[in-house]
Amino acid sequence: MARIFITGSAGGLGLNAARALMQQGHEVVLHARNEFRLADAGEVRDQAVGTVAGNLADLDETVRVAEQAGKYGPFDAVIHNAGVYSGSGVLAVNTVAPYVLTALMAPPRRIVYISSGMHRSGTPDLQGMNWRDAARRPGAYSDSKLYVTALAAAMANRWPDVESNAVDPGWVPTRMGGRGAPDDLELGHVTQVWLATRSGGSRESGGYWFHEKRREPHPAVNDAAFQAELLGALERHTGIGLP
Repeated sequence: MARIFITGSAGGLGLNAARALMQQGHEVVLHARNEFRLADAGEVRDQAVGTVAGNLADLDETVRVAEQAGKYGPFDAVIHNAGVYSGSGVLAVNTVAPYVLTALMAPPRRIVYISSGMHRSGTPDLQGMNWRDAARRPGAYSDSKLYVTALAAAMANRWPDVESNAVDPGWVPTRMGGRGAPDDLELGHVTQVWLATRSGGSRESGGYWFHEKRREPHPAVNDAAFQAELLGALERHTGIGLP
């Protein structure tokens, strides 16, 4: 039995992952941006071993999320599921928050970062980056997913005792994906659940996965120089360094 923390788990893929993990007998700590959203989790919330509320678009609240979650740890796995597609908080939620939570929480055995096939359209140019407001930045969502995918690879290199991977869940019909999304919602959470709990001799880290198969990411993801530049930029922005 594993204890797992999932951000953005009051609905969509995060809620589906939480439900699947509980059905397998694992302990789950849920997260949502506020208590009202946590109520949307219904019976899954009732079965959770704990809940955490905090807006990941806000740096101070993200720090408090790390503190709240830490009270339920240590965790066997953390799934950084929370994400937004548009608006000023795209970079904050999709990239900055996973970095801050990774830096402030005790390292788990496994970390899963949610990426997207759209990360391949991202640009590795960090010059003049405004992490606080991405609303006017063209391609901000693709950029945010490129950065979080590179973060997953960087953590695999930096923390060799931790399995760190990125997952593309597909374009699925969630609140963010929209009703017309073409991929299978029932498959959208399967790979992150598998990576968070798999046992046996197989141990892979630093991968980019789609439906339990490893795929080739954007070339910048595994570029050591870009990884270092990204971590440096995130540390300067947040004032928080990785252990």
